[in-house]
Amino acid sequence: MRERVFSGIQPTGSLHLGNYLGAIRNYVELQDRHEAIYCVVDAHALTSRPDPALLRTQTREAARTLLACGLDPKRCTLFVQSRVPAHAELAWILSSVTAYGELMRMTQFKDKAEQAESAGDLVNAGIFTYPVLMAADILLYKASIVPVGEDQTQHLELAREIARRFNARYGETFPEPRALLSPAKRILGLDGVHKMSKSRGNEIGLLDPPELVRKKLAPAKTDEKRKRRQDPGEPNDCNIYSLHRQVTPPEKWPYIENGCRTASIGCLDCKGILAESIEVFAKPIRERAAALDADPGSVDRVLEEGAKRARAIADATLAEVQQKVGLR
Repeated sequence: MRERVFSGIQPTGSLHLGNYLGAIRNYVELQDRHEAIYCVVDAHALTSRPDPALLRTQTREAARTLLACGLDPKRCTLFVQSRVPAHAELAWILSSVTAYGELMRMTQFKDKAEQAESAGDLVNAGIFTYPVLMAADILLYKASIVPVGEDQTQHLELAREIARRFNARYGETFPEPRALLSPAKRILGLDGVHKMSKSRGNEIGLLDPPELVRKKLAPAKTDEKRKRRQDPGEPNDCNIYSLHRQVTPPEKWPYIENGCRTASIGCLDCKGILAESIEVFAKPIRERAAALDADPGSVDRVLEEGAKRARAIADATLAEVQQKVGLR
């Protein structure tokens, strides 16, 4: 029997290269080896209090891009989180076996709370309880494998602890999910400092046309030792080269490395090669997205069928949990 995989992705903006390298590429590969369930987690996105119309648009856009990247509804289940109400109900039940101190120790809560306070914004309770809803997302499907980036491992460990605590109190119910770390380490954005993110404006969108990719790459940070064209550099100190290692064919790496170290190619030349590599990589994705746009109802049909399949699993788990905790 194949193991079950679950993962979710937030619709907080157009999906970008970092999303693909850090998560989506893994999703595509896993759907052939496991029973794969993937979710656009629109309820999680509410913690940033987005414009309602924008959230609806971005949720559908995220689903379309996931399909364009290679998720196949015949080989996986793809749905929108809010279409399966059991996520929210299980999160409330699991909050009763989650310690306040555990949530206080979550690094992402501390970071987001500091960001909100510095911006004079509300530190909402959703930011604090986010990991409980994430645990509910996973445990609702009794997933044993969760593909995550390094920044989510603390949340997954909490989900494991929640599963252990629930099982100890109410009887064996949930498997303890284990992390499957992305082969790509933390993908930095074009500023070379922060994680690639639409909100920081340091991203390359998966659907960006070639001319926009070149425009974004032009001011991107490179090795600081190369202040002039003739200055030699060290490719391993350059974020642009780290992106080459992800999307440029390996046979081109020696040329780029040697050209950087000997200053026989400049940073603009290096960025030009990267733009070409991104175009080769992204063109099939853009073409599949255009094909989906040509049939406007196709994405909605996939999400409707995915939610139907997800609800069948989720409702059965929730009924079991309700019975065990005394709600039935």
